[in-house]
Amino acid sequence: MTLRRTLYALGALALFAGGGVAWWLVSPLFLTKTVREGFPLGAEAILPGGMGRQEAEAMMAGLSKLRLEMREPMPASSDQPRRLRAGAFRDGDAFHKGSGQALLYRLPDGSHLLRLENLNVTNGPALHVYLVRHADPQKRADVTGDGFVDLGRLKGNIGEQNYPLPPGAGPAAYGSVVIFCRPFQVIFSVASLKDAR
Repeated sequence: MTLRRTLYALGALALFAGGGVAWWLVSPLFLTKTVREGFPLGAEAILPGGMGRQEAEAMMAGLSKLRLEMREPMPASSDQPRRLRAGAFRDGDAFHKGSGQALLYRLPDGSHLLRLENLNVTNGPALHVYLVRHADPQKRADVTGDGFVDLGRLKGNIGEQNYPLPPGAGPAAYGSVVIFCRPFQVIFSVASLKDAR
C-alpha cells in the first residue's frame, strides 16, 4: 500500500510539474501583452498662465496665417533626438509572424535608444530583443554567431516600447533587430536596418 501511494504521489507531482511546463510553453500563443511606452524626452507644450488649450490653439491658428520672412536659417538643434537607422519587421517563418518598425535614435545626451513602434509579433516564451550584426538573419547561427547585444526581455508583443543601448554598442555596427526566443533559439521576427534619410 505504501508503494502504491508513493507512485500516485510521484505521478501527481509529475503531472503537476508537466502541466506547469506545458502552460509556460503554450500560454504565450493565446495570451498577448500590449505596451504603450511614450518616446523619452518628448516635447510637451507649456501654456502661458491663465490660457486654456482652446485659446492657445486659436492663437496658434491665427499666427500660422501670418507671413513672416526670416533671413537667417534656423540652426540645427542638438537638443532633439536624431533618428539614425530604421527597419520594418518581417515574419521569422510561416508560424512566427511580426510587423512594425524598429527605429534607432541618438539622444541629446549622446546615448542611443531602440524604439519599437506599432509592433505586433507572435507571442512566445522568453522572447528577447537582440541587436544583430547580420543584416538579414535567417537561422540561429546568423543571430548568435557573429556578436549580438541582448537588449532585454520583450516588454510586450504588441505596441510601442523603448530599449536603451548599452554604452559602446554603436548603431552602425548592427544590421538588424531580432525578436528571439531564447529557450528554443528561434527567430520570431527580424527588422533589417537601413540608414535614416
